[in-house]
Formats: sequence, structure tokens, C-alpha cells
Amino acid sequence: MLDSLFGLKAHGTNVRTELVAGITTFLTMAYIIFVNPQILSTTGMDQSAVFVATCLAAALGSLIMGFYANWPIAMAPGMGLNAFFAFGVVGAMGFTWQQALGAVFISGCIFLLLTVTGVRRWLVEGIPHSMRSAVAAGIGMFLGIIALKSAGVVVASEATFVALGDMRSPPAMLAMIGFFLIAALDALKVKGAILIGILVITVVAMVSGISPFGGIMSPPPSIAPTFLQLDIVGAFSAGILHVVLTFVLVEVFDATGTLIGVAKRAGLLNDGPGHTNPQLGKALLSDSTAIVAGSMLGTSSTTAYVESASGVLAGGRTGLTAVTVAVLFLLALFFAPLAGSVPAFATAPALLYVACLMMRELVDVNWDDITDAAPAALTALMMPFTYSIANGLAFGFISYAIIKAATGRAREVHMATWLVAALFLIRFAFFPE
Repeated sequence: MLDSLFGLKAHGTNVRTELVAGITTFLTMAYIIFVNPQILSTTGMDQSAVFVATCLAAALGSLIMGFYANWPIAMAPGMGLNAFFAFGVVGAMGFTWQQALGAVFISGCIFLLLTVTGVRRWLVEGIPHSMRSAVAAGIGMFLGIIALKSAGVVVASEATFVALGDMRSPPAMLAMIGFFLIAALDALKVKGAILIGILVITVVAMVSGISPFGGIMSPPPSIAPTFLQLDIVGAFSAGILHVVLTFVLVEVFDATGTLIGVAKRAGLLNDGPGHTNPQLGKALLSDSTAIVAGSMLGTSSTTAYVESASGVLAGGRTGLTAVTVAVLFLLALFFAPLAGSVPAFATAPALLYVACLMMRELVDVNWDDITDAAPAALTALMMPFTYSIANGLAFGFISYAIIKAATGRAREVHMATWLVAALFLIRFAFFPE
């Protein structure tokens, strides 16, 4: 039955291989179960409800990807997008989390429309490669400062804006120990290194009395505090079009890049600019649908996870891998007490390590061409220094278009880049924060 459903023999795989691949992928991305509720709860959202929404959104997205697209790619609320949701849209801009969820829903609908009409591919092909790399690196830097702040390693300073915190404090010490542990385990190719790091620091904090122990297993908590609580009308009336634009752009870069990258590694795509494969369209549609569903459940944008590459390396080639991940996320619903016991300084090392992984994208920037390098550097720098992914995108796209035009190379700027730059200029002119 499974062979006929997923075409296992045709893809040169079997049930055991797919199950092992699914477990491998889950272990590498399960940290989101602890990190996402921790981040979104800073907005006032119920942490237990966000935990349930995270597991359900990941399970639903992975099921859609597995059954509809038959690809071994797992879905879950995306890192970076959740930080922008909590610390940018709600924290810095002052919108309610209900309005932020409304913005995610609107962006998901737009994302779905862009996918169906083929505009999504046009956008991806039109955005300069150096800018795509800079966006990933900038989001990494944004996650990094959030991690260091939540661990108490970086603190506010009137004289210098930021300063080094008290490194003798238990949260700061444990956070750095957790970071070293995760980095060492990952270097040693240990599966689930990030998850292990979070759990070890949590246990140490509980044993030493720094953090309370809330239990390990229980029936899943209620999702009612976040389910269908999105304020779509409020999102429109609040005039957060630039927020929606940011969500859409990051979703386009992140999800599309991940899908194509992991699928090529699995041998599911033909080489060439068109990436000719009939399943690619279904995969693009799957992740677009998951964003809309996730916003209704009560979480930030759901996206394809690059950690799926670990499952592909373990032999995963079909949707059975993604379905396995979905089942494991559903089983994780029964570990809500453990998720609620994880302190912020235990998830900070995970954020910081993900930040390190994302910053390596800077290698792909064309540093020999200043018209590429300057906008890319500005994009990455503005995200942490203005505490906003949106501002980084805005400065990056606008500067890219202007510098290219000023040096007589306007023809190198794709129409998609001109369009995005113009939208951000309109945002600065008519919708100042």
C-alpha cells in the first residue's frame, strides 16, 4: 500500500529507509517545539496554546507536503519569521499579536496567489543572488542579537547602546555552555545536536534549582487561546502593508530556496534554470497552503525546513519521510509540560547556533563588485541594528537599485527588484513608523 501511495520502488527506497529519514529530520528540527512558543509568548500569546499550534502546523504542513507533493521535505514555523513577528511587528511596531496573525494570513493568501500564477518563480529569478544571501545572513544576525539578549550576554547601555552583560550569572554561563555543546555535537555529526543542547541545559537548570520542573508528559493543552484569533480586519486597518510585504519576501526567499536546494540534493529536480519537475509546482503549493493554515492555528509563518536535508542524506526520497515527521510532531503534543519548563536561556543557544549557520551565506555575496557588495552588507547590518528584518530588506533593495542606476548599470536590475524597491520607498514616504 505504501509503495503504491508514495512510489517507493520507483524512487529506489523502502519503508525502513523512509522511516529512518523521517526520524532523522525530526530530531534535527524538533528544537522548534521549544523555541517557537518561547519567542511568540513574548507577545502575550498563551505559551501552551502556541506549543500546540506549533506542533499542529508542523504536522499539517508536513502531511500536505508528503501526501500531495510526495517530497521528503518537512514543514514547521520558520526561524527568523517568528522573531520578526514577535520582536518586530508586535514588540517594536506596537501591533497586537492578533493583527500580526492577520498579517501572516494575508501574506499566506498573497503567497498562494503568487505561487498559482507563477509570479513566485518570477520574483525568485529576479532577485539578485547576493541579495538573497544577504537576507539569510541578516536574519541570522537578527536571531543572534535576540539570543544574546535573552541569555543576558548582551545588555542595554546608555553610553554605547549595547554592552556585555554579567557573564558570571547562571543564565549567561549556561547559555554559552549550551552553545559550545551544540556546536561540538553538530561538528561530531550527532543527530539532534540542537535538541540535545536545549534539553541538557534545561535539565541542568532544573537540577540546580535555577528553573522549575513542570513535568514531562500530559494530555495536550487547549489551543483555544490562539485558534482562529487572527484579526484580519485589524491588520488591514492598521496599515501594515510593509509588514505583509516583508513576510511575503522572506517566505519567497526562504521556502523556495529550501525546496529547490533540498530537492536537488535528493535528485528530485533536473538541472537547469527551469528546474523541470512536475512535483515542484505541488511542493510550492503545499508550503503556500501551510502558511494560511498555520496563521489560523495561531503561529507565525510555516515554511519548508532546510533540516530536511539531513533526512535526505539518510536516504529519504518520498513523501513518506515527511509523513513520518508529521506523526512525530503529533506525538510531541503530549510533551507540553516539558516544553513549558524550558527557560529562555536554554533556547538561546539554539537561536545563536542557527544564527551562525545562517551567516555563512555571506560567502556567496559577490564582494568583488561593490554595486553588489554594498547593498548586501547594508541589508545584513540594518536587520540587527534596527531590530527589524523589514528595515534590512528596505535598505537593501532601495540601495541596490539606486547604486546600480547611479553607476550606469540600471539594465542589470530586474523588474522584480525595481518593484520591491519602489514598494519600500512608498512605505517610507507614506507609512513611517
